[in-house]
Parts: sequence; structure tokens; C-alpha cells
Amino acid sequence: IVTWNVGSAVPPDDITPMFGPNVSDGNIDMFIILQEVNSMINKRLKDALFSDQWSELCMDTLSPFGYVLVASQRMQGVLLMVFSKFCHLPFLRGVQTQSTRTGLGGYWGNKGGVSARMTVFGHPVCFLNCHLPAHMRNLEQRVEDFESILQQQQFEGGTAPGVLDHVVFWFGDLNFRIEDYDIHVVKCAIDSNKLPLLWERDQPQLNMAKNTESILDGFMEGPLNFPPTYKFDVGTHTYDTAKKRKPAWTDRILWRLRRTGSPVPTHNASLQTQHMYRSHMGFTISDHKPVSALFSLHFPFRVDKPLVELQVSREWSKVSDAVVRFTIASTYQRSSWDWIAIYKVGFKHYKDYQAYVWAKGETATQVTFPEEDLPRDDCEYILGYHSNNMNSIVGLS
Repeated sequence: IVTWNVGSAVPPDDITPMFGPNVSDGNIDMFIILQEVNSMINKRLKDALFSDQWSELCMDTLSPFGYVLVASQRMQGVLLMVFSKFCHLPFLRGVQTQSTRTGLGGYWGNKGGVSARMTVFGHPVCFLNCHLPAHMRNLEQRVEDFESILQQQQFEGGTAPGVLDHVVFWFGDLNFRIEDYDIHVVKCAIDSNKLPLLWERDQPQLNMAKNTESILDGFMEGPLNFPPTYKFDVGTHTYDTAKKRKPAWTDRILWRLRRTGSPVPTHNASLQTQHMYRSHMGFTISDHKPVSALFSLHFPFRVDKPLVELQVSREWSKVSDAVVRFTIASTYQRSSWDWIAIYKVGFKHYKDYQAYVWAKGETATQVTFPEEDLPRDDCEYILGYHSNNMNSIVGLS
């Protein structure tokens, strides 16, 4: 999981370091990325007309390593993206996104929450980003906004209607601050690497709320073994010299397994470990530094067979090879708008196909690609069955 408030910054040339040193080896199953970007009206209109730079950069960075964009949700300046290894796509189901505005009394999306939920091999998981109110005095408002976000975000179908009915990862610019110490004490503690001194004054903001507000009960966080990630002079590694705001760990990543009494059985799902919780201090385009965390979520597969199985010749060397046979699971509801597509290995999202044909007919069990639609490059391709009802790929060759 990566969270970064980049403001109005233009993306750097390379963001690969945010994804860890071994992004190319394919050992990570999913990447969840939050970018908090420019929320001004003119910028939003431009991004609506043209693809936004940050989404393109993330897809261009991860797709060569076999990661596909599964879900994306933007609320004004908050952009949440979920990427998965392409082989997992048929087992990520019930993908839904939600957004809740809390800025200016609920009319402005510079503050609020964005979420993406899905079942991962049959287990409900939710990724919730929040950008909460700033400043020390607004602790109660932060909690109230979080509670409002949880109440408003409800998902359709299944047995996990609320955010807390899932395994939840909660992250973003949560804006918790360091109490009592003045800016000089905070900076000296950072310079002398005495971070535990600051933990005591940071945690009352978050832990006090966790102890008094039942809505926060059960959320956990790893140790803050990195310097505060806010606020820096843009283009430097120097804490704020203009407004002289006190450094703070505003950018956080927490998790929670489920709320007590949830209808979702999770006794056989566990967060095995948090391997890493760190900042990426080398980036200087924003007054925030990126923060990332690496988790292992362990559970037995409740879902281990795709809804659609595709059978195809391993190599297509002539036009007559371009036949795809498929088998539909008895539980799957077909649509006349389902289609089968040819994807180049390294595709970015489900619409990034080379060609497609409709999989029409209730009894149809095969499709044929016309010669004029076949790609001419001598490359590796993969076939995917896209479900119109589920708005996702439910079978891969």
C-alpha cells in the first residue's frame, strides 16, 4: 500500500522506488495506491477530458511487471487505484467503489473518503483512503468525519455491506499531529534520531481517539520508525521554513481484521505480518513524503475456480487457430454483452485489448476471431472473458 499527498505536483520521471526494491520479481500480489492530487476545478476538467498523468504513470510503471488496474476511483483531488497480478483477476469479484465528501459540510471533495472493496479468493477486503481535517485543534472533527464516512459507505449484495465487515486497510493523509512539543524540540528530536520521544506525543492524538471512540477500536498500526513525513519545503529535504509548521506523521497506514459481530466469518483469515512500514524521503516534488507498507494476508481459498474457463491452442500460427472454446460455471449469470478479448501480455486494464468478439448466445461455447482483427505482432498474448454484469474479467486463458 502506498499513500502520497502530491498536491499540484507534476509526476516525477520514475516512481518505481515507491513499490519496493523487488517490484520486478512478481512476488507482490496487489498494489494499492493513493495519490492526493490537485483538486481545483480547471485541473479536474482537464483530467476528465484527458487521462490524468498519475494514473498513466502508475499503469506504465506496473503493467510491464504483469500488474493490471482492477479498480480506480477519483473524488476531486483523491485518486485511489488497485492493481493486481493479472493471474488473480478471475478471483477478484464484487468490485465496488465509493466516495464520501466531507469538505465544506459535504459539498467539496478536498476532504473525505474513497474506498474500493472486493472479495479476494472469496474473502471480503476493503481499502479505505481518508483525507481528514488538518490542524491540532480538529481531533474531534477528524473522528466525526471518519465515522460519517463509515456510515455513508455501504456496498450492494453479499454479506459485507459495510466497510468494517471487511478486512480493512485504512490509510491516507489522516492529519494526526504531535502534541505539546514546540517546533524546535520536534526538529531536534528528528535530527538526533530520537523518534520515540515524539511517538509519545503523536500517539495521544490517535490512541486517545482509539480508546474513547468505539468506531476506531481494533485498528492497528506498525511502529513509526521513520521521520515525520510532513511538512517539507517543496524541492528540498528541509522541514517547513515559510509557515514554520511543526513536522508530523500525517500520512499513515492502519489495518483492522473485522468488527465484532460482523456477519462475515473471518476466523480462518489472518493478517500474518506487516513486513515493512516506511517513508520514501528521496522524493521532493511535494510537501509530503510518500509512505508505504507491505502486508501478508493469509487465508484458505474459498474460491479457486474461475467462473469461465477458456480453452485455446497454445500458439496461433494461422487464421484457423483463432478459435476460443469456453465453459461457463453453473452459478454464473451470462449477459449478451459479455465479450472475449485478446490482450498483449503486460496490458494495463480490462479495456486495454488488441481485439474482442461478443460471447453472445445462451448456449454458445466458442467464438472465432475474424482475420482482420488478429494482431500482426509476433508477441505473447492472453485471452480474457469480460463479464458485463460484474464489470470485470472472470476468465483467463
